[in-house]
Amino acid sequence: MQQALLDHLRVVTEEEQRILDGVAEVDKDLYTSGKDFTVDSAKMLSEGKLIAVRTHTRFVHFPSHRHNYIEVLYVCQGQLTNIIGGKEVVIHAGELLFLNQYTRHEILPAGEEDIAINFMILPEFFDVAYTMAGNNNVLADFLVNVLRQDEERGEYLHFKVAEVLQIQNLLENMIYSLVTGKGDQNRINQTTMGLIFLYLLESVQYAEMRLPNQYENMITMTTLDYIEQQYKTATLTELCEKLHLPMHMLSKMIRKNTGFNFKELLQRKRLNKAVELMCETDLPISDIIAAVGYENGSYFHRVFKERYHTTPRAFRVANGKEERVRL
Repeated sequence: MQQALLDHLRVVTEEEQRILDGVAEVDKDLYTSGKDFTVDSAKMLSEGKLIAVRTHTRFVHFPSHRHNYIEVLYVCQGQLTNIIGGKEVVIHAGELLFLNQYTRHEILPAGEEDIAINFMILPEFFDVAYTMAGNNNVLADFLVNVLRQDEERGEYLHFKVAEVLQIQNLLENMIYSLVTGKGDQNRINQTTMGLIFLYLLESVQYAEMRLPNQYENMITMTTLDYIEQQYKTATLTELCEKLHLPMHMLSKMIRKNTGFNFKELLQRKRLNKAVELMCETDLPISDIIAAVGYENGSYFHRVFKERYHTTPRAFRVANGKEERVRL
């Protein structure tokens, strides 16, 4: 991160100065109007805004609280220690922590050089990111549904992406626009977050998550990532061998957590990729069929027509020349 921006974020706020002057506790009235310590979006976001940022308050223990919005913590420098469901979760420089609505957590005191940003986001902000990820991206479906949950179940997503420069650059641009007051356009910020989200989907191997059934959800994430990366040759048998699970058990987990069986998830991915190739390349349909993992052309044409209610060739003619950005 540029030194000038870090210096701007390092400046001691009025709230932090009061703490340094001897006020030992967080002023809850700054965050909530209720008795329960639920940080209220009405106090944190201006009317009409879907997203806002603030620097995390240093020098004080931030007691157990929750939010009626999605919070994303990004550490610019140093580290930040959260306690979530009794577990210590340390966020280091360059890492992101997504907390879904109403997840209760507390934060240990941060030092002067521990600089973190709180993104305060209303759920509808992610509509653009979700659209950019694609209607048939089951991994995006899964992550967005996690973020939209409104139950106090201690869910979070921790992305250790300090080495992913694209994410770091996008975050820096977004932070700069918001903290300098030059980021008043929701759409620009939504699109930037959408790009970050796309890179996070490609970096899911760096993610840690805590969900109600952490083991099952880890298996689900692994399954979805396996399909995303290996869709051309993926098989349930190979995945069972990788995960050391019997087929009936893995099949049951996949169905329970995604609403689809393995074959359906794989087919959705392959068809989605086939559509992308049809609209963005001049490859013959027969080559596309092979490229996405189908050996039987007749079978591909049948499942394609069931899904899109037209033939591959007709679909290409109707959609191939549309002047739009495909992400």
